[in-house]
Amino acid sequence: VDELVDRILEAEHLVFKGLMTIAPFVEDPELARPSFCLLRNIKEKLENRGVLVEHLSMGMSGDFEVAIQEGATMVRIGTAIFGSRNY
Repeated sequence: VDELVDRILEAEHLVFKGLMTIAPFVEDPELARPSFCLLRNIKEKLENRGVLVEHLSMGMSGDFEVAIQEGATMVRIGTAIFGSRNY
């Protein structure tokens, strides 16, 4: 996290807005919780160093409820809205 903070602070032309993660695909959404918890902890460490983290983008159609419980401010729920993709 220290190196990430340093890089963010050094990037004069970058407007840092937030963090994003995609949890591993699992059948039980609770199994995605550790990934979301880790990103929330990174957010807290960044903010403790003075970096504002406005957004936590985490959680998709199958696990967004858990992501919201862990602090998500953005979720990606395209499959829930549009249905599964057929490749």
